[in-house]
Amino acid sequence: MTYHPKSDFMSVMIERGFMADCTDYQGLDEALSAGVVPGYIGFDATAKSLHVGSLIQIMMLRWLQKTGHKPITLMGGGTTKVGDPSFRADERPLLTPDQIDANIAGIKQVFAKYLEYEDTYEELSAAKAGRATPTTNKALMLNNAEWLDDLNYLEFLRDVGRHFSVNRMLSFESVKSRLDREQSLSFLEFNYMILQAYDFMELNRRYGCRLQMGGSDQWGNIVNGIDLTRRVIDQQVFGLTSPLMTTADGKKMGKSADGAVWLNADMRSPYEFWQFWRNTADADVGRFLKLYTELPVEECERLGALAGSEINEAKIVLADEVTTLCHGADAAAAAQATAREVFEHGGAGDDLPTLTLSADELGEGLSVVQAIVRSGLAKSGKDAKRLIAEGGARLDDAPLSDAGLVLTPADLASAVKLSAGKKRHALIRLKG
Repeated sequence: MTYHPKSDFMSVMIERGFMADCTDYQGLDEALSAGVVPGYIGFDATAKSLHVGSLIQIMMLRWLQKTGHKPITLMGGGTTKVGDPSFRADERPLLTPDQIDANIAGIKQVFAKYLEYEDTYEELSAAKAGRATPTTNKALMLNNAEWLDDLNYLEFLRDVGRHFSVNRMLSFESVKSRLDREQSLSFLEFNYMILQAYDFMELNRRYGCRLQMGGSDQWGNIVNGIDLTRRVIDQQVFGLTSPLMTTADGKKMGKSADGAVWLNADMRSPYEFWQFWRNTADADVGRFLKLYTELPVEECERLGALAGSEINEAKIVLADEVTTLCHGADAAAAAQATAREVFEHGGAGDDLPTLTLSADELGEGLSVVQAIVRSGLAKSGKDAKRLIAEGGARLDDAPLSDAGLVLTPADLASAVKLSAGKKRHALIRLKG
C-alpha cells in the first residue's frame, strides 16, 4: 500500500490490515477529512447470529465511528429473501419472512456491544431528513425491507434494470466462477447484485450514505452500486473492501472443528468463544490482534513477534481483548479463570459448556458416546467412537477407552468432565 492517507479512518484501515481495495483512495480520504461520512455494511439474516467471519466488518464499522464518522448497519430483511450467490456453489435455502425477522432480532444483539446507536426521536428524525449533512456520528440500524418490499417490478425494471449490462454482470468473478463450474445460477440469485446496488443508491438518497464496505467478494456488487448512484442521482460515492479472512493454514475464518463460532452467547458460550481465540495459530496472533482488538499497533506487533511458550501469553491477551468487546470484561475474566483452572490445575471449571440432564432424560443411563455428541464434543456417534478409539477422549481427566461405557445416575451424582483432546471440554450434570 503506497497511498499515504490524511484521514484517521483510512490510516487505521491501512495500518491495521483492513484494506484490500478502494474505488478511489484520494477521493474517499478527502471526503473523510472534510466532515462526517456515513458508511454502511449489509448483513443478510441467514442465521440467528453472525459468526466470527463477520467480525472484521463489525470492527470496520466500529473504527468508522471511533474516528468520527457515522456507521450504518443494514439488515437484509429484503435481500435475504433472494440470497447472495457470491462465490457459493449452490443456492441458499429460502427463508420465510418470520424466520428472517427472528434472525434479525438475534443479529441485532451483537451490534449494541460494538456501536453507539441513535436512540431518540430527534436523532432518528434528523438522520431521515434526506441528504442533510449528518449532525452526529451515532450509528443507524436499518432494514432494506423498508424500500425493497414495496418495489413495483415493472417500474424497477424500467428505472433501475436498464442501467445494468448482462454482459458485465456475467463478467464478475462471483458469477463467473459459478458458471465456469457449470453450477446452476437461478434468475432469483442473478437479481441480487441489482438489489444490493439499489440499496446503496437508496441509502445515499435517504441518509446521505457515501461509503459501502464489505469483504473483497463484494467488490462487484459495490462497484455496481457506485455506478447506479452516479447514473441515476448523480452522486459520488465510494467503496472499500477488506481481505477475505483465512487462518494461517488456509481455513476460512469463522469455522472451528465443532462448527461455526457464533457471536451470540446463547449460540456459543463466552468460554468457548474465548477458547477459540486462545487456540489461534502462532502465525496469526499479530495479524488478529491488529484486526480484532484495539491495542496499539506497536503492541500488537510486539506480542505477535513473541516465540516459544511466550506466544501463549499473547494468545491469552488476544482472547481477553476480543471476548471483552463481544461479551464484556466479566465474561472474559471468567473464561480465562476457567481455562486456567482446567488446564493448570485440572479442575472441572463451572463456566465450561454444560449438558444438564433431567432424571427422566437420563433414565437408567446415558452412553458415553451419546454424552460426547450431546455435549458438542463430536458431531456424530461415529465421530465420538473414533475419538475414543484414537485415544483423544477423557472422562474426568482419565483416558476413556471403552465406547460401550454407560453413565448412570450414580456416576452423575456430581458433575463429570468430558474432554476431546487437550483443549475442548464439557461438563455433564444431573438437574436438581
